[in-house]
Amino acid sequence: MKVIGIDIGGSGIKGAPVDLRLGQLAGERNRVATPQPADVASVAAVVAEVAAASGDADAIGVTFPGVVVGGVTRTAANLDPSWLDAPATAVLSEAVGRPVTVINDADAAGVAEMTFGSGRGCHGVALMVTLGTGIGSAVFAGGRLVPNTELGHVLLHDMDAEDYASDRVREAEDLDWPEWAARVGEYLAHVESLLWPDLIIIGGGVSKRADKFLPLIKIRTPVVPATLQNHAGIIGAAMAATTTPAAVGRPVSA
Repeated sequence: MKVIGIDIGGSGIKGAPVDLRLGQLAGERNRVATPQPADVASVAAVVAEVAAASGDADAIGVTFPGVVVGGVTRTAANLDPSWLDAPATAVLSEAVGRPVTVINDADAAGVAEMTFGSGRGCHGVALMVTLGTGIGSAVFAGGRLVPNTELGHVLLHDMDAEDYASDRVREAEDLDWPEWAARVGEYLAHVESLLWPDLIIIGGGVSKRADKFLPLIKIRTPVVPATLQNHAGIIGAAMAATTTPAAVGRPVSA
């Protein structure tokens, strides 16, 4: 069975075939810049382009950077407002020419990490945080996903946390690693006080440079980089398109 995962981000839309036995990409990753404005029609066209470049597939999963309920996108903080209450599953299925499954991007990344990566074997409360254009979150309790937590939008210094501590802000404000690590540490300490997790996993593209900032973060909870790094969303999307235990509410770690 050939499965393709596609990850819609604020700056790029990435996709590839995925080997669900090994939890890794099974072919070349294709990336196209997220169109601006990132309205429904423009993003759907790029998703179709990325899917075509990834070859034929029996199933396709797509992540979305916002709340997804019943295939409908309810928020779109880093994309065009036309995505609010858009029937994403129907729109993207029509664009691709076959049925697709749509899942929140951080939830997808978390499912992949809990199954194949840094969260594997964690049976307590685990928090996946993706640092990129925004801040995404995925919460797991006893290996079960609590979907659409959106903890990147908790208030910190009277603003959305992602407007204070995302990787986008690091680049826009030209923060050095210690400066940015202090902000990320503040954010993680705040979320830690709300959830008391047993493990925090840091994902997103910046996880490739975890050595630059994670050692500077000192909180109670162990904080580790994502093993699958920026591929986690693609792999999780592919998992969501199948009947694996990645389904919401079912355990994803043994």
